[in-house]
Amino acid sequence: MSVRHGILAILTLGDCYGYQLRAEFDRRTGTASTLNVGQIYNTLDRLHRDGLVRPAGSDAEGHLFYSITADGRAACAEWFESATPRSSGGRDELAIKVSLATTMPEVDVQTVIRVQRAETSRRIAELDETRRSADVLDQTRLTSLIALESALASAHAELSWLSSVESLVAMAIATGWDIAVPLGTDPVRRGRPTKSR
Repeated sequence: MSVRHGILAILTLGDCYGYQLRAEFDRRTGTASTLNVGQIYNTLDRLHRDGLVRPAGSDAEGHLFYSITADGRAACAEWFESATPRSSGGRDELAIKVSLATTMPEVDVQTVIRVQRAETSRRIAELDETRRSADVLDQTRLTSLIALESALASAHAELSWLSSVESLVAMAIATGWDIAVPLGTDPVRRGRPTKSR
């Protein structure tokens, strides 16, 4: 979830200060990890710079409140009305690990996949147990269940992906491909220079 848009969404309900926004974000999203308050204030600075929020005074304790502008409300509404693409950027550690394993002569990629599948299956069982024991009584519990369903869907997708990769690797081995990749011998144009003595 975009922290930027999450802050704007909360501010549509009324003026807030940084720590209050962090608490509301965590409460409303059911996330397991809390946001860093520095991230909240950095985001507020950028939102202010972009004209989406404005300072709205402070209270007796010195909390600086922010309010959403008309442009901020429009940006928030647009965010809610548009589809959110799944993140394709960044590094997927598991995909990198499995890809590397297929190219390393000393690594049994099928074992890597089997170990990951066992862990993912264990995680699914744990999440299923949490879901079975959950009782939807209030809004806070509902947001936690929404986050839980997302985690379950991701874990099931990971199992499906592992099965596909296992089939690809088995096919490659069955057709006699030498999937291990030796270290390249082509000279690299850039690199760290050696120190001269």
